[in-house]
Amino acid sequence: MIRAGSADKDFIVKILLASFDQNSSVNYIIKQDNKRQKRIKGLMNYSFDLCFYFGSIFYSEDKKACALILFPDKKKTSLKSILLDIKFIIGCLDFPHLKKAMAREAKIKKSQLKGPTSYLWFIGVEPAEQGKGIGSRLLQNVLVDLEMKDRPILLETSNLQNVNWYENMGFTVYDQLHFGYTLYFMKKE
Repeated sequence: MIRAGSADKDFIVKILLASFDQNSSVNYIIKQDNKRQKRIKGLMNYSFDLCFYFGSIFYSEDKKACALILFPDKKKTSLKSILLDIKFIIGCLDFPHLKKAMAREAKIKKSQLKGPTSYLWFIGVEPAEQGKGIGSRLLQNVLVDLEMKDRPILLETSNLQNVNWYENMGFTVYDQLHFGYTLYFMKKE
């Protein structure tokens, strides 16, 4: 497992774009038009930037998988964070989807555990490489790193198959929300 630097952004965003192209949660907030791919790429760029400044980013040694972790309590309002938010809103959302995204985020925040946490925002594997254990090895290494921080590890997934995968890694479902798809809230303490 390698800690990502700013020079790694392009290939990490490429992995995430391919991995989350058909993700229900991602596509819920992204307008489904001819700019959909560009908007998802904008979301992944935004996620990379936030995790780079307020968390950790790791990738597998073969550069086929990556994980973005955010420490929500470390994200402070600053000029940099405001500019990132504005860039995301302008580049990825139109007004109806902004309202939809904000309403969803408010519901998600109510369900998330309070206090210092490690939030596994995204873990992605190149689609052609999925099912070969690359993601599992990366997640195991990420969990070792995060467990040393002595804070609960949280994530959400809208993919029912991933629920079983995360449960095998020691996570438990502690809540669910429904947005036309089910979002499962999971934790590992």
